[in-house]
Amino acid sequence: MKILVTGAAGMLGTDLTKRLVSGGHDVTGVDRAEFDILDELAVRDAVAGIRPEWVIHCAAFTSVDVCEKESETAFRVNADGARNIAKACWGTGARMLYISTDYVYDGSKREPYIETDPVNPLSVYGKSKLKGEEEILKVLPEALIVRTSWLFGANGPNFVKAILGQVGVKDELPVVDDQTGNPTYTPDLADALTRLVEADAKGVFHAANEGQCTWFDYAKKILELAGATGITVKPITTEQLA
Repeated sequence: MKILVTGAAGMLGTDLTKRLVSGGHDVTGVDRAEFDILDELAVRDAVAGIRPEWVIHCAAFTSVDVCEKESETAFRVNADGARNIAKACWGTGARMLYISTDYVYDGSKREPYIETDPVNPLSVYGKSKLKGEEEILKVLPEALIVRTSWLFGANGPNFVKAILGQVGVKDELPVVDDQTGNPTYTPDLADALTRLVEADAKGVFHAANEGQCTWFDYAKKILELAGATGITVKPITTEQLA
């Protein structure tokens, strides 16, 4: 299949592009420098020129903390940008896959969320990504939306790199111990996304690695596996972090 991947230079986009190419697909990867998702006309013309069968929209404003400070930008990128992609897909008949997040939920449920659970984002990031979902579905009711969580991989910033970056810098590292999630390896997610696209899936799916932990547990395991010493991880609450 002919597939266009936005955000192709990012952590997920890099691994997804590799996986699609290895699966025999004709992939065009674009990133911010050559593909401004906020320019509706440019997006329309680019998609019309490429004529992909699928557009996989990985490009996003993903820094949760920065989104809180720059809410207008977060909504422009994660909602308006997503709508522009959806309109371009509608104009060419392409299918669309949108990468969303577990942040569309409020975290109050004590067991894993399923696709039919009510959404209730608390953060600007979560609200902007949910708005992106809604904008896409208005244009493309049969779009594919995949919510995932706690991504890590070789390319781009992530929690694993952030924790390892503190080794030799700090003696004690406070990490939240009252949020639970599923750390998800981007090559594994890339494989799941590829299989969904190849199956011509539609609707909302959750995709994450098995096994859950808190950020505190995660940080301890990262340091343990790295054989790092001289740094202690201290559990704190989300309220203390704020």
